[in-house]
Amino acid sequence: MNPKVDFYFNKAGKWQEEIEKLRTIILDCGLNEELKWGCPCYTFGKSNIVLIHVFKEYCAVLFFKGTLLNDTNGILIQQTENVQVPRQVRFTNFSEIIDLEPVLKTYIFEAIEVEKSGLKAVLKTTADFAVPEEFQSKLDRIPALKTAFAALTPGRQRAYLFHFSQPKQSKTRESRVEKYIPQILSGKGLDD
Repeated sequence: MNPKVDFYFNKAGKWQEEIEKLRTIILDCGLNEELKWGCPCYTFGKSNIVLIHVFKEYCAVLFFKGTLLNDTNGILIQQTENVQVPRQVRFTNFSEIIDLEPVLKTYIFEAIEVEKSGLKAVLKTTADFAVPEEFQSKLDRIPALKTAFAALTPGRQRAYLFHFSQPKQSKTRESRVEKYIPQILSGKGLDD
């Protein structure tokens, strides 16, 4: 146990009993405990294996390379449609954790083996993401925008494409594109 992480388990909250049990299970698997992104993160060497986090409706263990695990029990969940590799196991009560403890340990040991093997997940490339027509028309009409967008890192490009594609109404997509043109032209990402 890492004393820097204790505060996460000591604060009063809805899922305290559950996350303390998850902590014990994960530490029993020989992982190191660290604090990352404000959450308990468990590592093997320098690689992240699992993370404990809480939400209003559930607490969860997140496997960083979840898509590479053999999910024979069908318990791994993709958080949202845009999450590419990580997968969660969600819990809504203490007894679910007790019931799944042996399975959870099996998944954790498999995740360690995946890390040891050096396996990497294949990520979608920027070309795999649709370019909303509202943005494409701006790229076609403004050469400097096209050049600036192409100069961004692939992650920044994907973030913009995702952000521009989210709204259902064309008017909203158009306003998002307009809002971020100056930022793209200055070589900045969505959250820079």
